[in-house]
Amino acid sequence: MTEQAFLVFSRESQMDASDELLRGADPAALLTLGGAIRSLNAAMATALGKPAEQCLGRDFSDLWPASQRMSAESLVTHAAKTKAVAMRVLDFPARDGAPVSSLIEARQVKDPASDEQLVWVHALDARNDLTSLVIPFRMATTAAHLGLWMYSPNDHHLEWLGGAPALAALFPDLTVLLSTVISAVHPDDQEALRQLLRSASTQQSPWVRLRYLPQHEGWHQLAAKTRRIQLGYGGPERIFGLIRDDTKQEKRKEEAQAALTAERQRAKDIADFSSALITAATEQELQQVALTRLAATFGASGALLALVDEGRLRVSTDAGIAMWEVDVMLGLPLDHPSALPEAIRTGKPQFIPNRQDYLRRWPHGAEFPRLHLLGSDYATSITPLSEAGNQPLGAWLVTYGGGYRPSLDEMTVMGTLADLAGQALRRIRLQQARVELATALQKTMLPTLPAHLAGLEVAARYRPSRDGLDIGGDWYDAFVMPDGTVTMEIGDAQGHDVDAAAAMGQVRASIRAIAAHEPDPATVLTRTNELLVTMGAARFCSCTMLHIDPGDGRVTGASAGHVPLLCAHKDGSHSIHELPGGPVLGVVPDTEYREETFTLDKDTALVMVTDGLVEGPSLTLEAGLERAGTLAGAALHDGLNAEQTADRILDAAVAVDHLDDVAVLVIRRT
Repeated sequence: MTEQAFLVFSRESQMDASDELLRGADPAALLTLGGAIRSLNAAMATALGKPAEQCLGRDFSDLWPASQRMSAESLVTHAAKTKAVAMRVLDFPARDGAPVSSLIEARQVKDPASDEQLVWVHALDARNDLTSLVIPFRMATTAAHLGLWMYSPNDHHLEWLGGAPALAALFPDLTVLLSTVISAVHPDDQEALRQLLRSASTQQSPWVRLRYLPQHEGWHQLAAKTRRIQLGYGGPERIFGLIRDDTKQEKRKEEAQAALTAERQRAKDIADFSSALITAATEQELQQVALTRLAATFGASGALLALVDEGRLRVSTDAGIAMWEVDVMLGLPLDHPSALPEAIRTGKPQFIPNRQDYLRRWPHGAEFPRLHLLGSDYATSITPLSEAGNQPLGAWLVTYGGGYRPSLDEMTVMGTLADLAGQALRRIRLQQARVELATALQKTMLPTLPAHLAGLEVAARYRPSRDGLDIGGDWYDAFVMPDGTVTMEIGDAQGHDVDAAAAMGQVRASIRAIAAHEPDPATVLTRTNELLVTMGAARFCSCTMLHIDPGDGRVTGASAGHVPLLCAHKDGSHSIHELPGGPVLGVVPDTEYREETFTLDKDTALVMVTDGLVEGPSLTLEAGLERAGTLAGAALHDGLNAEQTADRILDAAVAVDHLDDVAVLVIRRT
């Protein structure tokens, strides 16, 4: 053989040796030790999803999906630096189908043509050992405390591949029919599992929640996600699933949500409790607020409210403590040597955990409610109703059953509410004292109507305001003149306080004094206005004044800026009568008031009212007069006398929602 022929043969042999490494159906490539592709076969180009000419010279790891690049790079680096055989399971990118999970081997080889060291990477044929391809998945899921299973759509089998031991215990059979697994899934979640398997794609699905009932255990809250993968180049497709057990997490979430809901409800209850205490207007309302809310707000079994009246206890209870159990406390003096009087006397809260503690602290005290129960399953707290700088006016007692004990925060909140209750009670009692004083004052200032007026029935009603001192400037008056005629008046001094009441008394006395000499209503109003203007009165007044002859029903009337008259008839009808006159009294000097004369028929009534009865925030004056007139007409039609008619008209004030005081004067000709 010639030398030239030998060289040609040698090069062809070297090329044959290099091609041998790339020959075959499985993906293969030759790389430099730095990872650049020197050559590759068609299968590797197809697997990487690029034409072969676009792969040459590029870094091998750059051609893999981002999730695989680090593994591909470490595979090549390990083989290049250690000259050892390296293996990794890598997923070739999916194109038209599922990603291909392949066992890739990398080892150093010598280039026969240049004696250069190269790295040969190629996919191993794992069709006879598919398990080797899932081992890395199993290791990863175990480390992540997840479970791994594989589903074969052709034979409808689920194969448990392993993972976290706690999850493995939920699936004791390694291979099971899909129908068996579905039967253990909650009926409402079974379709979700079927859909998860039917729609499994080459990308991981979102987590799907499933309720699963394993043997001999309660329901577990699982989460599952799937991905479709081809096992090996040219191998079968399988659906892989990850399982996560969220049972404990869901339970903690439910417990946290329940605790949050309970805390929100408790905060609302406390806010409602506080608001109800602040708005309580009577001791009865305060008692109702305390006894209906205490036990519910603080997880107690019963509650008791003790108030101090003339140095002794007045006791009331809720349904949790029977009255007969606390009868011994009723009427106890504040100096009695027992728990409840001491808490009120000293203003210091008391907590009684057991019978021994009670007997040690109050050996001479009265029999305590359920004294024999005090102990591990029963306790009591007593909180005085106090406010800074004042002697407590009472206390509430709360009992706890079932071993429950209030926390320091709860005791603090209870103390705050007790302070509010003490403030409310003191306010209520002060207001009650003011009301009693105002009522007495009002009674002395309102006149007694003349009795037995021939041919006339007269009735008057007064209702105090719902604001301020419950005393106001509304008044009425009726008196018989020397000639036998009757003078009647109704009026309203500005405001509803002591000053208004004083102004009312001053004006009423002035009108009566002037009327004794000037019987005409217009003249009386004119003289009264001059007097008030001259005095520089601080309050103005409205007034209607009538002069009535009982014999013939002749009525002369005038008005100083007051509400119109109502006239009610026996047939049930009514009319609104606007009297002539002038402005309110005490404002405009030199005012000359005018008057009108008309006849009051028999079985007809005149109704004189103040504006508090017929005008309010939700009712116009016209609508209020119409309502009162309708009531008056109906009363006469029903045969009611003047007293009954006045009561019926006064009821109209409830619908007005007015804070002002109210006066009604009814004159019926018989």
